[in-house]
Amino acid sequence: MMYTRGSTVRSTMDYIAHALDDVERAGVLARLTAEDRHVIQEVDAIAEVPYRVVLALWRSIDTALGTRDPQWAERAGAEAIEVTGMQLYPELIARSTPLEWINQYVSLFQLYYRPGDMIKVDEGSHRITTRLVGFDDQDPLFCRRLVGGFLAAIRLARGRDVSVRHTRCVHEGDPFCEWESSWR
Repeated sequence: MMYTRGSTVRSTMDYIAHALDDVERAGVLARLTAEDRHVIQEVDAIAEVPYRVVLALWRSIDTALGTRDPQWAERAGAEAIEVTGMQLYPELIARSTPLEWINQYVSLFQLYYRPGDMIKVDEGSHRITTRLVGFDDQDPLFCRRLVGGFLAAIRLARGRDVSVRHTRCVHEGDPFCEWESSWR
């Protein structure tokens, strides 16, 4: 079974608190099962939550928000790192350089999701290529959320002119997902 942290759910709910109005938020929750709504409403930030719960939440948000804001998942991913991530793991996120953030001994991916990991497959002085291994994300919304998360984390690590591209994706027929990040 795949899991995420309650902080993933909470940061998503924090995002829609300002991205959707009361009626739209109620509609997002109404599309979920009663069990999933209960988990979402009662979740603790460090609890392990079945990944299917946050995936159902993201899909429901995409139904409400996807047409008028196609970049919502990226924005939600960035905000999750900038706010919740910095509250829970500031010493791991706010590094002095992007390479220090990338090469740290703790896998940030594993702090938020399991099983699996994000591994480095190529690196230069101002760029990195990372690959997702051992985690079946099941939806491109996950891939997009990670684009925003990478952008935010590299900016917090003092990267400027940051670019993150999702260059390979299992949802487009590739054997794995990869992200290319660059900065100055």
